[in-house]
Amino acid sequence: MPSLIWLQGATDNGCTISFLNADQPDVPQILSKLDVEVVFHPTISPWSGPRALEAIAPYASGERPLDVLVVEGAVQNGPDGTGAFCLVGKRPLKELVVELAPHAGYTVALGTCACFGGIAAANPNPTDATGLQFHHEAMGGLLGPGYRSKAGLPVINVPGCPAHPDWLSKTLGSLLLGMGDLIELDQYNRPKMFYRSVSHWGCPRNEFFEYSCSAQSFGQNGCLYRYLGCQGPDTHADCNRRLWNRQSSKTRVGSPCLGCTEPLFPDAGAGHFFQTEKRLPVPKGAKPLFHVIGKGFDGMACPAWVKEVARD
Repeated sequence: MPSLIWLQGATDNGCTISFLNADQPDVPQILSKLDVEVVFHPTISPWSGPRALEAIAPYASGERPLDVLVVEGAVQNGPDGTGAFCLVGKRPLKELVVELAPHAGYTVALGTCACFGGIAAANPNPTDATGLQFHHEAMGGLLGPGYRSKAGLPVINVPGCPAHPDWLSKTLGSLLLGMGDLIELDQYNRPKMFYRSVSHWGCPRNEFFEYSCSAQSFGQNGCLYRYLGCQGPDTHADCNRRLWNRQSSKTRVGSPCLGCTEPLFPDAGAGHFFQTEKRLPVPKGAKPLFHVIGKGFDGMACPAWVKEVARD
């Protein structure tokens, strides 16, 4: 039976809550289908205290094989490198991760904080928090750029604030069913099957984006990119096609994408989540002059009824 240990660091437990909301399949079905033993999870383990921590010991020593290590939340190095800002029982989380990671068949960083530092590592980062193998955009983190699991893979990053339950369940399924070597990772070690496209794809407001018809205040139907701070064109995730609870997404309910799967979240948008910083924003990779000129022509070609609907 495959074994899984799930640790939590500097987190609001959002990824755990998100995962527990999984459906089609739900969590019991996932665990049953994969026949996985959850050795330790600090929120849902059936036991607690010393008994729960004792369950980790044989896996940390290598006495028992550990198939998957999942870390949710950033690892706090402070104060003064002790890691005492985040304790599991009486031990710093960072010590447990460093002990377990070399024995893990696969190591998964779940949520943006575990992947890149996220909210816990936001400026000025008083607790010296970091991700497992990245600190924001830079390789490194707690385990260092050279870390490889026993299967020969780096930390698999599954970012999001929180991460969609499918992103974890399908990643775990690939790993535990022996297909880990088929997971294609991007430059930030994110599985491309979830993070290849941008959140903008599938957004129901794309017609307004193409015609440069923008909402200027919340409640209007136009595109949220130009004035209201939406980061969908620069955010890699399939939220607008996979949907949350099989029902919706942020832009579907009128809220701009905050870019939560990106390495610089939340600092990249801090202070202006709901307003665009630049007068004429340009998606990453686009040539500014061509983009601005093209959008000007798009606006001129916009049908009157689209303009009317955009401001409704």
